[in-house]
Amino acid sequence: MSALLRQIPANIPHDIRKIRIENSHLTELPRGSFENVSALEYLWLNFNNITVMHIKSLEYLPALKELRLQGNKLSSVPWTAFQDTPGLKILDLKHNRLDVLPEHALRYLPNLTYLDLSSNQLTVISRDVFSGWAVYQRSKRVEGQVEDTSNAVLALHDNPWICDCRLRGFVEFIKSVGPPIILMNSYLTCASPKFRAGKFFHEVELSSCMKPLTSALETNLTVPVGLNVTLTCFVQASPSPAVWWTYALKLLRAFNVSTEPVSEETFRSELLIPAARPADAGNYTCTAANFLGNSSETISLHVVSPWSSAPSLSWDPVAPAEPGAHVQVRIAKQTVYGITLEWFAAAAAAADPGETWYTLLVGRYDTAQKDTIYIGPGVNTYSVTDLLPATKYEVCVAVRNQAPRKGQCVVFVTGSDVSQLEQREKLIHIVVIVCAMVLAVPAGMYACTAEARPGCLARCP
Repeated sequence: MSALLRQIPANIPHDIRKIRIENSHLTELPRGSFENVSALEYLWLNFNNITVMHIKSLEYLPALKELRLQGNKLSSVPWTAFQDTPGLKILDLKHNRLDVLPEHALRYLPNLTYLDLSSNQLTVISRDVFSGWAVYQRSKRVEGQVEDTSNAVLALHDNPWICDCRLRGFVEFIKSVGPPIILMNSYLTCASPKFRAGKFFHEVELSSCMKPLTSALETNLTVPVGLNVTLTCFVQASPSPAVWWTYALKLLRAFNVSTEPVSEETFRSELLIPAARPADAGNYTCTAANFLGNSSETISLHVVSPWSSAPSLSWDPVAPAEPGAHVQVRIAKQTVYGITLEWFAAAAAAADPGETWYTLLVGRYDTAQKDTIYIGPGVNTYSVTDLLPATKYEVCVAVRNQAPRKGQCVVFVTGSDVSQLEQREKLIHIVVIVCAMVLAVPAGMYACTAEARPGCLARCP
């Protein structure tokens, strides 16, 4: 007791029948630990630090009747080790860290009549673990006959049982168990899920497991620009599924996704898209999975401008512009990743600035098709990022659906080498007059107003 032993002593007399080493520093039971004490019947190794038990640690112990390993740190037990102890009647494993009990666990314990697995980390086990127990099988064979069978004591309390479909068979076994199997504590309780925490096994009815089935009330949504959008997906599954959202094959960030139970087998997952832009349009896929399989549902999102019902929507250069609706545009700052535009609409002073929408056209200079970006009221800056090196770009700004007027476009060329600045951002404030060299990019980034396009690039050094 309380000795500083770190291993089983090697000089134990061979006719010893009982060994008790407790509150010591044993950390493992290696192979052949007791090969010189084959007469051993009682082995108590409680309250040590045993974390490993070799599959042949009980070799040479055919007479062993009682093994107590209470209060150690075993997270698993090599159950086939008990092939070497066919006469074992008492096995005490309480207060360990066992989290798995395989179906074959009791197969090699034909004479076991006392098993204590209380106060471990068991969450889900199969009823077949105990239906294969020799004591249980013998009781079934003699049921209805006048034949006595010895009782067996089973302790399973104080484990964090997960009371979902996976535990259904075990819960039914516990409800039906009776002599010769006697539960040390018949009031086993659920630890999770939350709505069953603290309930006794005899109070719950568990359903069968079910592969996820996903659905959505709306699979095709059209929303105006700037609106906060919530996409909703419903999942039926048991046990509780893992749910995630993807867009263009990319996993969406978890802080925009919330999944909550609606009922025992139904879950609602929501994806929030704040201030929807045309770039957010596309197919969003909700996927749910549990150990039985997975299922997906796709929701298509379309984002349109709030003035989409107006007769003219295009950037037709011949469309008349509203008098005085001129937008002054400049490059406010620039980094190695792109530029930030700033604009001021002279006409906005006469109108209500809180109702003025802007539209940006962004793209390569030599392409007619540009990306369209709608900017809500009160915003007069926008950052263009992820630009390709050594490429000529054009960015235009206009009020609502007007065609961009002269002077409302910025043309610039990105440099060809940014390797020296990839690890830091330098902000260079510039004002575009006719031609300006943006010094943050070593190979040069040039910016020109639309008024001076011809020959501008040629004049820049």
